[in-house]
Amino acid sequence: MANHTSRKRKVRGRKITADREQKEGRKSKKELARKTSNAGERDGDSPLSDPETVVPEPFVETDAVESLQGRITGWLEADQPVHLIGPTGSGKTALALSAAAERGRPVVWLNGDEAIDTAALVGAHAGGERYEENDQFVSGVSKKTEIVRERWVDNPLSVAVREGATLVYNEFSRSDPAAHNVLLSVFEEGVLERPGKRGEDRTIDVHPEFRAILTSNDVEYAGVHEQQDALLDRFIGVHIDYYDEETERQIVAAHVDLSEDAVDTVVATTRALRDELEIVVGTRAAITAAKGLTVFDGHTDDGEFDDETLSNVFTDVLAPKVAGDDEDDVDELRSKITEAI
Repeated sequence: MANHTSRKRKVRGRKITADREQKEGRKSKKELARKTSNAGERDGDSPLSDPETVVPEPFVETDAVESLQGRITGWLEADQPVHLIGPTGSGKTALALSAAAERGRPVVWLNGDEAIDTAALVGAHAGGERYEENDQFVSGVSKKTEIVRERWVDNPLSVAVREGATLVYNEFSRSDPAAHNVLLSVFEEGVLERPGKRGEDRTIDVHPEFRAILTSNDVEYAGVHEQQDALLDRFIGVHIDYYDEETERQIVAAHVDLSEDAVDTVVATTRALRDELEIVVGTRAAITAAKGLTVFDGHTDDGEFDDETLSNVFTDVLAPKVAGDDEDDVDELRSKITEAI
């Protein structure tokens, strides 16, 4: 009898050990699932940004800027994705970020390029995580089971639709149109499909506060893809052109420490070159030229710049836009700039 009781105690002891190990195994599985679901948010990797941190600095708000921003935020309130289209250097990105911040919701940033595919938008498996379960239920027998679980990482679109963030998709039209097929169900049915996931996890219901602002250069720019009509039909298109002269003055003045007369000269030269040259001369070019003029000699007694300095600075700023490596192209550009000045 004593031996039988002793055997029972030993068996019970082994069972307790086995139960603990099984609980530890279940706990490990739950922890692994939790880590996987939060994979994109660990170690500061979350694509979510506080709206206050994304507002461009400095950001000039004139009547023209506020009017455009009002149109964007109005359409967002109407639950419509907004597509900002316009020439490079016209301030589309700054306007998109400012409008996104105005909503007070988290912001997710995405920059388009040729490498963007569906996985880059939605998410993908990123390696595996493994752990072991030890089963010692039978005396003298140790059974080890190695469990490997693929780790899924959500990418910007998945995070934005789940959290109700404002997605700012910059240079949208530089990405391959095939990558954007997943957006159709997002904007039409309120569901995001995640290829590569299984079962209930394959789809995410779009949060009611999710909104999207996309920016693109005009279609004639190099590297711009024509997107599918089925998707474009679901966007509101707001064309962004260069601002009026006063707004450009305030934008340039906010970025550099130059006299009012000097800023007037830079903006007037920029606008003259915009009319005369076949290449794009955006507000960004004016800001860059103004920064250059703060460090190069060439001031006249009244605080203005001599023509040679202006010509040299604007040639340097605009030379990268001249196609080819032929020095004659740059010389021709310099000649046109000098004539316009």
